[in-house]
Amino acid sequence: MILVAPEKIDEYTARGWWGTTTLWDLFASHVRERPEAEAVVDAPNRADFAHGVPRRLSWAMLADEVDRFCGLLLDQGMRRDAVLVVQLPNCVEQFVVYLACARLGIVVTPVPIQYRDHELGHILDVTQAAGAVTFSRIGKPEGGHAAAAMFTGLQAAHPGLARVFAWGDAVGDGVIDIARCTAEAVTPAARERLARAEREVAVTANDVFTICWTSGTEAAPKGVPRSHNEWLIVAPSIIEAGEIRPRARLLNPFPLVNMAGFSTAFASWLRLGGTVVQHQPFTLPVFLQQLREERIDYTVAPPAILNMLLQNEALLEGIDFGRLSRIGSGSAPLSDWMVRGFGEKYGVEIVNYFGSNEGAALSGNHVDIPDPAQRAQFFPRAGVAGYDWSISTTRKIRTRLVDVETGEDILEAGRPGEIRFTGPTIFSGYYRSPALSARAFDEQGFYKTGDLFEIAGDRLQYYRYVGRSKDLVIRGGVNISSEEIENLLLACPGVREAAVVGVPDEMLGEKVCACVVAADGQAPSLDAINGFLREHKRVAVYKLPEYLLPLQALPRNPVGKILKRELREQAKALAATPRRETA
Repeated sequence: MILVAPEKIDEYTARGWWGTTTLWDLFASHVRERPEAEAVVDAPNRADFAHGVPRRLSWAMLADEVDRFCGLLLDQGMRRDAVLVVQLPNCVEQFVVYLACARLGIVVTPVPIQYRDHELGHILDVTQAAGAVTFSRIGKPEGGHAAAAMFTGLQAAHPGLARVFAWGDAVGDGVIDIARCTAEAVTPAARERLARAEREVAVTANDVFTICWTSGTEAAPKGVPRSHNEWLIVAPSIIEAGEIRPRARLLNPFPLVNMAGFSTAFASWLRLGGTVVQHQPFTLPVFLQQLREERIDYTVAPPAILNMLLQNEALLEGIDFGRLSRIGSGSAPLSDWMVRGFGEKYGVEIVNYFGSNEGAALSGNHVDIPDPAQRAQFFPRAGVAGYDWSISTTRKIRTRLVDVETGEDILEAGRPGEIRFTGPTIFSGYYRSPALSARAFDEQGFYKTGDLFEIAGDRLQYYRYVGRSKDLVIRGGVNISSEEIENLLLACPGVREAAVVGVPDEMLGEKVCACVVAADGQAPSLDAINGFLREHKRVAVYKLPEYLLPLQALPRNPVGKILKRELREQAKALAATPRRETA
């Protein structure tokens, strides 16, 4: 399945930015060159979120499991260009599934483990997925989520979902037991069958490898297809910014379902031939244990976590900062105190990242922005003539800053505008959504991010993030569409009007606040609202409101538009009082 326009492929190939190497090609080369080296490692607390015991796989061991899973996919009739929904926590099995699909030309559509019927039903409608891969249980043994059973329950409404594959202790009726079906060793005849299938599908670097999902201002998640080339072109923005060495050991706390996780723990991993140590979910004692015991060379962490660690230096004892000399962060403003402190006390340079599933990305490291105070708030003005930066991606993209009211290009400092991108890292359009795709690009072909920046620096060499024009709540680095939750709230008994805004949070960046006007004088409680969203609408848990702001009326301007700025101020004040209502 090739979705990128031929002229775009020709241009980027001629420039040497895209090539013929696939993600599978890179994996196969590491298997040949370093079969016994460690490739992927489970988190030590695996029992807290999945069945089984933590495992460590070499490249050869991983290749053997990929072979077995490929055989199962072929046995079950999964063929080139079929779509496979994958809902797995961070674990070694993700690599088995993703690599098998990269080899056979099956399109992976990974989804967060929090997604439920509401989100998955939309994704199944859009992709017409032929199968799903999951665990029988995701979460603790007591009270965990029966993920495989959820997918079989979706089959009646989505008959194209013919196969549900699962690992687990008891996968249940109607589910293909992966462990049982892949228990036999791969025979020479089976290997020849796989080699023949690989030749016949002839996957190219321009074939779609993934369809990841992003929540913008629209009410439903949007699918972002990315080819092998589109994944490999973003890897340098991670590797070069973090100065990550070949064969590095990477600790991955990001869900391996979108740009943040895939760019580091899959594309960069395959470029480097290193080791990925998985982490799930974010648990500080486990994270610190892994930093100490796993000889980690590079990791990422939210700004609030890095701030807290620097304020409690005893927690950092025993970590080899001679190896772990670079840490990535982002999704919220960085503290210059934190950036400076890690450098001065531990010799660790903090890399500041901005990015999106659509491929818009900026990286600020100590090479391009030596001053910690500037690095905490600025990014290189990448893709603009007259500036030269250390990261090669900056010479392949173009950016512009645009006044959202007039459409004029902004060239002076201190004037906010929307940052827009074009180039080989940027996607070509949302999957099977031509109207959304048309609105996502401007008349010059630049992707409209919805993020507001301004020009800064003594030579106008930097961008500074100042906010966003799109109506989103960004909780823990994950976008939540306000419109999506507002539409669902309007169906809640007792709610006449609703608006959703973000409340600043030190750890997560923002939390969700539901601003509600009651239908009959008394607004439902936060527990009642969340019970409705969870039980009746089957909404992912991370989208549930954590604050409730009851109102007599929503504030509006003279033409009836809801004044979200006023609501944010009221919600912020609510969150600061001890009488707040929380989930």
